[in-house]
Amino acid sequence: MKPDIRVALVGNPNTGKSTLFNALTGLNQKVGNFPGVTVDKKTGIAQLPDGRRAEIIDLPGTYSLYPKSKDESIVFSVLAEKGSALTPDLIVIIIDATNLKRNLLLYTQVADLKIPVVIALNMMDMAAKANISIDIDLLSRRLGVPVVPVSARKVEGIDDLKKVISFANKHAMQVDSIDVHAIAPALIADISNEVEVESPYYALQLAHQHEYLNFLTPAQSDKIEELEKKHSFHSQKAQAAETIARYNYINDVLYDTVQTPETAHEESVSNKIDHILTHRVFGFVIFMAVLLFMFQSIFAWSEYPMSLIEDGFVWAEGLLRGVLPAGPLADLLIDGVVAGLSGVLVFIPQIAILFAFISILEDTGYMSRVTFMMDKIMRKVGLNGKSVVPLIGGFACAVPSIMSTRTIENWKDRMITIMVTPLVACSARLPVYTLLIALVVPNKNVWWIFNLQGLALTGMYVLSLVSAVIVAFVMKFILKARERGYFIMELPVYRMPRWNNVLFSMYERSKAFVVQAGKVIIAVSIILWVLSSYGPGNRFENIKKKYSQPQYTQKLPQADLDRLISSEKLENSYAGVLGHSIEPVIKPLGYDWKIGIALITSFAAREVFVGTMATIYSVEGDADNITSVQDKMRSAKTPEGKPVFTLAVAFSLMMFYAFAMQCASTVAVVYRETKNWRWPAAQLVYMTLLAYGAALLTYNLLK
Repeated sequence: MKPDIRVALVGNPNTGKSTLFNALTGLNQKVGNFPGVTVDKKTGIAQLPDGRRAEIIDLPGTYSLYPKSKDESIVFSVLAEKGSALTPDLIVIIIDATNLKRNLLLYTQVADLKIPVVIALNMMDMAAKANISIDIDLLSRRLGVPVVPVSARKVEGIDDLKKVISFANKHAMQVDSIDVHAIAPALIADISNEVEVESPYYALQLAHQHEYLNFLTPAQSDKIEELEKKHSFHSQKAQAAETIARYNYINDVLYDTVQTPETAHEESVSNKIDHILTHRVFGFVIFMAVLLFMFQSIFAWSEYPMSLIEDGFVWAEGLLRGVLPAGPLADLLIDGVVAGLSGVLVFIPQIAILFAFISILEDTGYMSRVTFMMDKIMRKVGLNGKSVVPLIGGFACAVPSIMSTRTIENWKDRMITIMVTPLVACSARLPVYTLLIALVVPNKNVWWIFNLQGLALTGMYVLSLVSAVIVAFVMKFILKARERGYFIMELPVYRMPRWNNVLFSMYERSKAFVVQAGKVIIAVSIILWVLSSYGPGNRFENIKKKYSQPQYTQKLPQADLDRLISSEKLENSYAGVLGHSIEPVIKPLGYDWKIGIALITSFAAREVFVGTMATIYSVEGDADNITSVQDKMRSAKTPEGKPVFTLAVAFSLMMFYAFAMQCASTVAVVYRETKNWRWPAAQLVYMTLLAYGAALLTYNLLK
């Protein structure tokens, strides 16, 4: 159903734009890409009081219409292109009430494009707390646009904003903030004659950005370039003159409309907290303590719900075996699909807890401080502080983290960040780590609430960050570029996390993990079951004949006989043949052919390792002895009767998965971001070599 009105949300970073978007649209949201550009586009539907439906577009945050990154360049492109599927009928500018002077710069630029504008004056609760008095009515009259006070975090003023959107005038009412003609009068006049424009400022922006605007024809862009040369137009000088003029106007407006207490210039509470949390020594100690607590909690808090899910799958498998008639279909469903899914879905509590912590760190503003603290370290390895955002985001998933590198202006910094981000331990590795740690590391407290399992998991995540930094340092000398990177970032004030937002984030991200992983796991489990249940030639018939002989049927109980037949069939199946074919390569790492099968299947996605183990041991195991994947792996034995998953093997596997590029989605997104297959190919090669080397070294040190 086509929306009645299209509204674009525009604002500076950290003004609560995304929070307002969520408040307006609720769950009526979807994420895609802007046409022709690999930049995230969030859209949603808001129901207006007059019964109409408004499509809300959440544009990337930007401080100005002059872009510094690919994300920011989208803003002017969407606002400037007429008649497209994204052209807004109305713009809602989100302004931080505690930072009016800085935020109004973007407003004056957008308003001068002569597109209808409404101001959402956000964080009014914070302004009141800081004793900042704003004359809303006078501010609205001075600017010539509706100004609606809201508090997006507290969902206050949202209904008023919807009413204003409903009745907003379709003709631009905002007053001119500066005399745009005075900046480049002749050039603006000539561009206005060449291209249809609605305002002089639109013409001036075409002069600044025409080479990046896809909606202009090559002939129009070339003509604008000619006019720039004709009038000796200097873009940076024009921007400087414009910015000075705009701030003069903003100062005049705020002089009459805003009153701040004299104490406003005293050091804020956020700054006082920053003295501790961003301290050159204590800041890193606190960050490590936060990480340790986070990963300890993942083990401790998830134990009970994981047990319930595990027991639920064991019960479901037993129920299905009792209900379904014996045959290939039942085996496919139980040993293939259900066993494969159980191996990963049991880790939902741990995934949810991880995402909850990440959401809390982002919501409170602490994640921005980590980025700030890491800037000096990043610079020493050839990156800058902005690289930390994708690296920390990599704890959740490398795919969106690699896409977020578009905010890094420097080409070299961006490419190095893309190349090392997959080294950061993502949520897909969490099931592998926690399963293997639970197998070989004792659940034993070493100090207060911290135990060995939590320390081991923390160590894997710290290792991932350290390895990313080391590889980045090496690449600093391999990649050459003359550009100099810089780091400009605004630190938001500390706030209490919005618990409903944390819960929503847990639900959405866990659901995405389950859906994405579930699709891959079901497909891989079905293929793997077929490969494990059938073999080449007449191998299965020969095994059946072998064990039908009296020396087996008369001497062995039926349960042991069935187990022997299942084990030998698995070894002679297509999967077994495949596993044995790579066994010579992986044997030095301590792996057998069954683990080799899991390594192959998990190239689709790392978490498939657990599902593969569950399927392999379900196909091989005793149908009457239904246990969890962890119990199956713990009881697995070598032909010599020794445990398969020893301390050396488990940690060797963790090291392999810590470094290996086993994620098809990451390979695809690296290609999409770099537009060249040599980058994902190089990434795949160096990470595989690192994984093999680290696994080999670990196994030989611990065996």
